[in-house]
Formats: sequence, structure tokens, C-alpha cells
Amino acid sequence: MSDAAEIINTVKGEGGVYLPKSIERHERTSRGLIPKLLRLAGRVPFADDLASAYYAARDPLTPAKAKAVLFAAAAYFVMPADLVPDVVVGLGFTDDATVLATALSVVGAHVKERHRAMARRLLRLPEPIGDKA
Repeated sequence: MSDAAEIINTVKGEGGVYLPKSIERHERTSRGLIPKLLRLAGRVPFADDLASAYYAARDPLTPAKAKAVLFAAAAYFVMPADLVPDVVVGLGFTDDATVLATALSVVGAHVKERHRAMARRLLRLPEPIGDKA
């Protein structure tokens, strides 16, 4: 994904990381999905899946029903009232992971490789190594 046109509704932020337009450097707040995800990325094992789902939900090519499911899963992650509070070590994100896994099992086909690539850029994760066999 080297074509800048593939980056949906994003701007280049600090350090060359692509950020959603809603959180440009001058508009960042302490609330919302991306700021929370960036704060917790090292502790949340499904951060890349959540960011991919978010980008898929914002993609104009994603069907409305899939967007609704993906936005609902992302909203559950940022809700201050959780079934299991996020501060509980070892269990805090299990309910969030379950909601996201359920959403992806329903509409995961709409999360494309371009969404995963944008998520990896946001979280500064390496590109996967392809199988050359």
C-alpha cells in the first residue's frame, strides 16, 4: 500500500504516522478510540484488529450494516463502563476482545488488507513477511 490515495480520511501526523483526520495533532483529545488505542497498544493484544475494524468502518466502500457492527465494537472498547473494567489485570480486555471477535466473525470479510496496513502504520507495527515458497 504505497499509494497515498489508499489512505482513507487520514493525514500524516508526528513521526510520519498516518492518523485519522478527526485526531490531527491540533485536534487530539484524551477521549476516543484512537487516543485510547495508542495509549494502550502495548497492553492490548488485539490492537491491530481493532484499528483495522475502525478503518474498515470509516471506509466509504464498506456497507452500512458492516459499518454499524464495526463502529459498535469500537464504541464498546472506549466506553467508560465495561462489563469487566479494563484496569483488572489479566481480564480487563477480555470482554472487549470478545465483542471485537464477534463483530469480526460477522462482518470480518469487509476488513480488507488496506485497512490492516493502515492499522499497522498507526500502531507502528512491521509489515508481515510473505511466504516465498
